[in-house]
Amino acid sequence: MTAFAPQSTTFAPQQEWDAEPRRTPRSSFAGLAVNGDAPLTPVPGTARAQVEFDFPGVRIGTAEYAEGPTGVTVVEVDGGARTAIDDRGGAVGIVGRYPFNHAIALAGGSVHGLAAASGVTDALMERAGRRTGFADLQVVSGACIYDFAVRDNAIAPDNALGRAALDAAVSGSAPVGRVGAGAGGSCGKTRPEATEWAGQGVAFRQVGELKVLALVVVNAVGAVFDRDGTVLRGNVQADGTRRHPVVDGHEAFAAGGVPSEAALTPGNTTLSVVVTNAKLAETDLQQMATQIHSSMHRAIQPFHTSLDGDTLFLLTTDEVDLPVYDPRQGLGPSIASFGAIASETMWDAVIESVR
Repeated sequence: MTAFAPQSTTFAPQQEWDAEPRRTPRSSFAGLAVNGDAPLTPVPGTARAQVEFDFPGVRIGTAEYAEGPTGVTVVEVDGGARTAIDDRGGAVGIVGRYPFNHAIALAGGSVHGLAAASGVTDALMERAGRRTGFADLQVVSGACIYDFAVRDNAIAPDNALGRAALDAAVSGSAPVGRVGAGAGGSCGKTRPEATEWAGQGVAFRQVGELKVLALVVVNAVGAVFDRDGTVLRGNVQADGTRRHPVVDGHEAFAAGGVPSEAALTPGNTTLSVVVTNAKLAETDLQQMATQIHSSMHRAIQPFHTSLDGDTLFLLTTDEVDLPVYDPRQGLGPSIASFGAIASETMWDAVIESVR
């Protein structure tokens, strides 16, 4: 558990960093195997590390098909939680869009991977005794990333993999790295050869009784940035260095706006889930979702492009009142300042996704 403080060293640039390029392969899209071509067995996947969090009633689970690799990440909340959704960009892949959810399912496999959310829904119904009264329905929303460009197969998450991810869900820790829905995530795709592996990141902060848990699956056209402006992953050059994508933009416009032969790679999405215990009115819940999602432009550039399907789910368990404050005295303990804390937590999660 990390207590928030303005001078916290977690806000500093990364001190220990594996800067070696993590280049991705490119699919030829030839002779693609699909799920029915071979028996598929869900596996946990291999995480780079585990991030601990103290949020009773919230569980995170992952499952993968190694034959992809592609996977699913499930965030489950006991009793369900009110949900705000902020989705942007020109390639959103989403199912559900419910204002209240018992779980959120993130998946690879593009639109085919959305089937994983139905697996989570079915498994939750069975756990609840297969009751189908309206008030008994278990509600799940989901979203997907396009991860086919980095593998020569069409294996996609399905109902069984969604169930496996839910079965694997635990409280107290979550895996980070190329795991779960992030198994095939990549970033910095100014050119195919500039692309690097990304993945799944998780971060947690607590301010008094208020808690914020952030999970992100990065599969962005943009590069990932540290807090000092250093490019951590993506847009890697032939010599192994990285540069800001804006340099590529400057060069393109200086050349008269002539498109390069290797344009930006389509099929990108960054998926985010934030869970808080703060009691928020409907308008405040939606505004905080927008605030956090907007803040991610600092960590991923460019972001929310026509080639991205960025989607953020913000859930609240409605357990803790925010302090009463006088807005005439400045930000104080306001919803906006709590949103800023949540935004920094999400930046931590983005960094963990590519560390």
